[in-house]
Amino acid sequence: MATQTATLPTRSVPASAGMALPAFTLWWRELVRFYRQRSRVVGVIASPLVFWVVLGSGFGTSFRTGSAGGQNYLDYTYPGTLIMIVLFTSIFTMMSVIEDRKEGFLLSVLVAPVPRSAIVLGKVLGGTTLAAVQGLIFLLLAPLTGVHIGLAALPLIILTVFLVSFALTALGFAIAWPMDSTSAFHAIINLFLIPLWLLSGALFPLSGASGWLRIVMRMNPLTYGVEALRTLLYPQSPVQFSLASAMATLVLFSLFMFGLAFVVANRRSTKPAA
Repeated sequence: MATQTATLPTRSVPASAGMALPAFTLWWRELVRFYRQRSRVVGVIASPLVFWVVLGSGFGTSFRTGSAGGQNYLDYTYPGTLIMIVLFTSIFTMMSVIEDRKEGFLLSVLVAPVPRSAIVLGKVLGGTTLAAVQGLIFLLLAPLTGVHIGLAALPLIILTVFLVSFALTALGFAIAWPMDSTSAFHAIINLFLIPLWLLSGALFPLSGASGWLRIVMRMNPLTYGVEALRTLLYPQSPVQFSLASAMATLVLFSLFMFGLAFVVANRRSTKPAA
């Protein structure tokens, strides 16, 4: 007697379903891991805050931007300090990539049937969320500088902080992925990312810099983030770039950094620490 085997219909699972859950899990893990380490939370906010208060109060009213009515240094450095908080949180959060490799967690994720894009997206979005939240917490101090943020400007400020956070987190991921040592990671940070912030217009205006330095600052993507925040927080201050061009540059910077992180994650095979 011929037997017939019943074949159950197979359901095709969309690719997004296999990517969303791993990305969400890694995103949530980054948040829980960061906020369980209270010293990191305090250090990320306290260090730039002390820097802002001491440096801004030290220069005080001796610094003027040349705008109508002038602007003291404490007010001028406020957007740059916010970017510093975002930079510190974004970059140092990505040290978890190196820690996960040493603990064996990253290797277990890589051998799981999870696309690399989900790993990159989850880690980057986790760091982005942390950096953006820390930056927006610092934004609560804006009234101390005489800034009262309107409802119309608030969404653009949040978008600017998110784009800067996303781009810097993706950059931190791309730097941390091929590394096996946190010491080497710190060396790259001190050599590359701190000058990136110093040449963003956070400490001195682009218009007052020398010719070659002005060119470097215009090529620095962080300059456009600082200028966008300064334009939104201080509408009466002189601007170096239009808000539209600054936001467009940040969008391109974010896309490029995420693409770089994705390429690096797919080219490098992660090995367990010896």
